[in-house]
Amino acid sequence: MNDATDDAMDDDWLELIPDEAAEAPARAGAWTIAVIDDDPAVHEGTRYALAGYSLDGRGLDILSAHSAQEARTLLAERRDVAIVLLDVVMETDDAGLQLIDYIRRELREETVRIILRTGQPGQAPERRVIVDYDINDYKAKTELTADKLFTSLTAALRAYQQLRRLDETRRGLEIIIDAAPMLLDHKSMQRLAEGVLTQVASLLNVDCAGILVLREDEREAGDRHEGGFCVLAGSGLYGGYVGRDPGWPLDPGIQPLVEQAFAARRHSFGDHLSTLYVQTASGSEIVALIDTDRPLSDTDRALITLLAGRLSVAFDNVILYERLQRANVTLEQRVVERTAELIRANRRLDMQRSDLRRANSLKTEILGTIAHDLKNPLSVILGRSEMLADLIGLDPAPAAASEDARTAMRTQVDHIRTSATRLIDMIDSLMADAMNDALDITLRREPVDLAALAREVCEANRPLAESKGQSLALDLAVPLHLCGDAERLREAFDNLVSNAIKYSFPGGAITVSVREESGDYVCAVADQGPGLSPEDAGRLFGRYQRLSAKPTGGEGSTGLGLSIVKRIAELHGGRAEAFSEGPGRGAVFSMRFPKEAVGLV
Repeated sequence: MNDATDDAMDDDWLELIPDEAAEAPARAGAWTIAVIDDDPAVHEGTRYALAGYSLDGRGLDILSAHSAQEARTLLAERRDVAIVLLDVVMETDDAGLQLIDYIRRELREETVRIILRTGQPGQAPERRVIVDYDINDYKAKTELTADKLFTSLTAALRAYQQLRRLDETRRGLEIIIDAAPMLLDHKSMQRLAEGVLTQVASLLNVDCAGILVLREDEREAGDRHEGGFCVLAGSGLYGGYVGRDPGWPLDPGIQPLVEQAFAARRHSFGDHLSTLYVQTASGSEIVALIDTDRPLSDTDRALITLLAGRLSVAFDNVILYERLQRANVTLEQRVVERTAELIRANRRLDMQRSDLRRANSLKTEILGTIAHDLKNPLSVILGRSEMLADLIGLDPAPAAASEDARTAMRTQVDHIRTSATRLIDMIDSLMADAMNDALDITLRREPVDLAALAREVCEANRPLAESKGQSLALDLAVPLHLCGDAERLREAFDNLVSNAIKYSFPGGAITVSVREESGDYVCAVADQGPGLSPEDAGRLFGRYQRLSAKPTGGEGSTGLGLSIVKRIAELHGGRAEAFSEGPGRGAVFSMRFPKEAVGLV
């Protein structure tokens, strides 16, 4: 019997511990009151009289201020004061009354309870003070005994508690009213769920984490998941649950709570974990698990229940919108199928129009290239023919002329034949290019000695330079070889040399050089012509661009020469460059070929 009694006592003792431990987290912080009086004895007496005071399991946190000015600073920093025990006469006769105006008007603290205590009632008559100032009690210091102080303080705290509850309810209703249009505006289930968690945290005004779980019929699930359960949104420590596999992606610690909420179909509130249940008119069910850092008050529970009742319409709105979207997808597919042929036809027309535009551009390019490239060999032929005519007109006649004269004539004939052959080759090349895209010209690559090529071009153009009294000098290094198209490179070189002859002044000097510079091969033509103006720099290598300088011998210009040089250099992986110190100071035009770009051999 004694053992049973002892066991019963032990059981009773073991039950008392969890009861007390469970109640402890429910206790809020202490009630904060402020004692404002210039008499230190009043502060000491108040603390002594209220020692051990407790209401609803909450003690007192007593703050002190010894003047109205000190109280202003204190109350501006601490906005959690529930009751102010205020003296009237401090640094001035009405310092306390002015402090009341500061609290109510400037700090806009309407819930804090103010108990006026005065040691000189005659200076602040009770009736006038009660009417003119927003206070909650008026006491003379002589009548405010410990019991009276206890009674007044308890009544004031009850009033403060009710006002706070009303204020929280008003704020919560404002949040719910403001949240309704925003929640109804969402068109995505995930976005709506995230918005709900945000509004719950704002409504409760606490740090909280949460998760929203959806359960709907498989036929209505659509592409979101294959029926069953789906985590729509998570916040805080539950953010990682979003995007997990359908089914039950929850941890064992919270899964039973969510299952129980779906089974009970009602809200459930605990100390820290609460579940909200929402059922929509379309048959879908949503459970929100809320993890707060404090227990929810009765006001919190009423407000969150009211918000949950409004969520059914918002979720139904999204569900119906998603159904409409799926119907639109089907309709759009039908429209796509019926208009596919029209789109293909339009695409064919666009391609044909593009081909025609491209062919016209190609024709213009080929004609311009032919006009320019054929002119240089013809000029050589013309110059050699004139020299040959001069030789024929020599006295004595060529038949009786010396062997040197006949050799000179044969040399001129060879030059004419070479130029004519080149002319035919260029025509063949241009005709071949005309059959291809101008942007896809194939280079016939072979080892090319740039120095030897420069020498050939100079010799071919020397008669033109001599006819203008110009000197054409060569500055060639050891043979420099690259893998490229000899005819294209000769064409580019010829354009640079013929341009130098064409634009240099009579009697000027032209230098053609081939050298290795900083690992690159550089083919340059320097002249003593009119140089380049600032306006020339922006259009130097453009098609059909004529520079500010004019040919010095009346020659013609198509504006294509430098653009052809640029194109050929780029086809070989290089670039075309030009440099001039200014108008009247000559210019240097060059092609630069990096070794790694041209595949040196």
